[in-house]
Amino acid sequence: MLVRQPGVVFSFLAKPCTLPFVRFCWKFLLSAAVISCFLDFFSGFRVHSFRADGKPAIPGETRNTMNKLPRPQILIFDVDGVLVDVRGTYWRSALETVRHITGKRVTYAELHRWKSKLGFNDDWSMVSAWVSSLGHPTSYEEARAAFEKFYWGSDGKPGNVRNEKLMVTLRQIEKWARSFELNLFTGRTRQEFSFTFERWPATKHFRTIITMDDAKRKPHPEGLQKILGERDPSTALYLGDNIDDALAARAASVPFVAIIAPGEHRYRQRAARFRELGARALLPRVTDLFRILK
Repeated sequence: MLVRQPGVVFSFLAKPCTLPFVRFCWKFLLSAAVISCFLDFFSGFRVHSFRADGKPAIPGETRNTMNKLPRPQILIFDVDGVLVDVRGTYWRSALETVRHITGKRVTYAELHRWKSKLGFNDDWSMVSAWVSSLGHPTSYEEARAAFEKFYWGSDGKPGNVRNEKLMVTLRQIEKWARSFELNLFTGRTRQEFSFTFERWPATKHFRTIITMDDAKRKPHPEGLQKILGERDPSTALYLGDNIDDALAARAASVPFVAIIAPGEHRYRQRAARFRELGARALLPRVTDLFRILK
């Protein structure tokens, strides 16, 4: 008969090396815990795709059961949040503008709630509505003028535009250009686009570039329609990170892939909304594109 005496279990934990068998068990448990944490961390970076029945692929499904996308002939990219990291530029400028007009300290969480609303891919529209909701009625033009002081800089102070960071390399763009026709449809003005892209060698690989100066603002599909002309929309793929991008793609009958990384604010709600709007897949980064193409 085995009798458990008080303190025995605790003595094992406190002195794991007293017996060979106990030492083996201790190492095994530690190794299992480390592996579990490793797998749990990296599982957040999976690609979300969809099965043949149109339902989202669920965790645990193998790539063989996921329905890969037909290989398009034409790739159309949004810019902000897809090719360029704008957290330190547009997002910071928006927060600083709201704070400047209202005197209230606002957060990135609040910014994301506003950005997820229809029509607020345009930061000036978003800022105008945001500050007006805080008791400071502000027109679109007033919001734009205030925003641009932070974005471009004023009174000799550098603007946030200098914080802009590209998220793809020249080599990656060259690789895509060998297989697809590349285009851009962005909510930036031509001036904002040129500041970052005119000196980037990869820009020459984009056949058509549509800015907000060239077409109606998203979610209107005119920009996508101008890029495609008379060509079949199903031969293209639009990659964006905003609800307005998804709506523009749906209106133009262009297949859409959302760029949204696990861990982003309101990830589950935004991911669900993208699926409702017909997103063919959700990618944590645009460079994962080849993983979901046939």
